Amino acid sequence: MFDLPKELDELRTRVRAFVDERVLPNEAKVIAEDRDGKRDTLRALQAEVRAAGLWTPHLPKELGGRGLGVMGMCALFREMGRSPVGAASFHCDAPDQGNMDLLVQVGTPHQKERYLMPLVRAEVSSGFSMTEPAPGAGADPSNLKTRAAPDGDGWVIDGHKWYTTGGAAAGFLIVMARTSEDGKNGATMFLVDRNAPGVEIVRDIPVMAPPILAHREAEIRYTKVRVGPEAVLGNVGDGFKLAQTRLVPARLTHCMRWLGLADRALHMCKPYVLTRESFGKTLAHHQSIQKMLAEAASGIHAGNLMTLHCAWMLEQGKTKEARTYSSMTKNHVARLLCKTLDDAIQMHGSLGYSEDMPFATWYRFARAARIADGPDEVHEIVVARDFLRGALQTLV
Repeated sequence: MFDLPKELDELRTRVRAFVDERVLPNEAKVIAEDRDGKRDTLRALQAEVRAAGLWTPHLPKELGGRGLGVMGMCALFREMGRSPVGAASFHCDAPDQGNMDLLVQVGTPHQKERYLMPLVRAEVSSGFSMTEPAPGAGADPSNLKTRAAPDGDGWVIDGHKWYTTGGAAAGFLIVMARTSEDGKNGATMFLVDRNAPGVEIVRDIPVMAPPILAHREAEIRYTKVRVGPEAVLGNVGDGFKLAQTRLVPARLTHCMRWLGLADRALHMCKPYVLTRESFGKTLAHHQSIQKMLAEAASGIHAGNLMTLHCAWMLEQGKTKEARTYSSMTKNHVARLLCKTLDDAIQMHGSLGYSEDMPFATWYRFARAARIADGPDEVHEIVVARDFLRGALQTLV
């Protein structure tokens, strides 16, 4: 039951080897170049990935991918996630990966030609523009304030968004806007060129974590942005439904990457605690350190199983049933990553707090995990609600 198919296991081994041999040794260089607005080393890594046949493995084979399905993505994305630049090396990073998947599912032939194919080739990047400053849409999407009004055969979009990851550099944006007051069918997604008249990049929001690659959070104003009927993604009124279509597997892909980073952090602790002596014995012989190691190892294993179970449900077509389990998984893995990094800092003491080790920097990235794709509290509401109404099986 827990063995991967031979072909997938071999693919996972290849991805892990590439991360170990090419990505990790170049990780610091990619990050340093990115600060200067350069991507030379990243592009070189991406060229190697293409040559190795590992480019966009999440996509269907006809688009140059591996047609892995969500379970296959679990196997590979965990390996990529061991580096903050790993997913980008394979062109599987957020938000592009989720936007590609959505366009594959619901894009028209025209939309796929104009937006999807350049994105697949990494000729452009993309943004997902849904979150708004208060009192707009955040954890509660029904607060959506951005509006799209009919105008002839097209639409005019007005609104204010923020936390559009990668939005300032994107070639195009998927914009969620209200098209009616219907509670369930009142939102629509639109494909908008980032340089269209009326699209104003206000700023990249300074956040707790240092900016890296696409992970810069844009604030954007849309003022009388006119789009044609071909800009509608899916159907008018499908916005909330498509958001769930995108967000449930997207939560899992985040979890896959977070598990990879948690696993790397835990393994980085091992040589230190086995050699560093304190109070007459190595740290590994102190019970409090053993407790940290055991909790991290158990938490990573549990998160791995939760992710695989939820991915299996999605592959079985149980998308609606998987939503609650995706909430459970997202909360568990996000908290696990934060705690594992916090404990790694603690185990290394002043060294862990310094930038001689990556844990403090990684923690600043990880802390956003408990807010992104829904804060802890919203997912807890979902889990509790479904448990109380008998829609959640805890022993599966």
